[in-house]
Amino acid sequence: MQTDNRLFDDIARAANGALGALAGVRAEFEAQLRALLDNWLKGQNLVTREEFEAVKAMAAAARTENEALAARIASLESFRHQASQAPQDNGR
Repeated sequence: MQTDNRLFDDIARAANGALGALAGVRAEFEAQLRALLDNWLKGQNLVTREEFEAVKAMAAAARTENEALAARIASLESFRHQASQAPQDNGR
């Protein structure tokens, strides 16, 4: 019976060692994959979240200003149209 326990202990030790080695291989694979992905992303010329948010705010401000200017132009054109429709007083 002692021999059987020793055999099972050796098998368990070998299996445990193999699982530990597989865990190490997995960790190394993940590290290599992460490094590869980081290098690829750096080469893609992507913007950061902060840069994106800054440009988004600038676009919103430009849109608001554009709408205000369009309303001002419409008002001025309306005023000009009304002025051209009014009867002209030629000093008579």
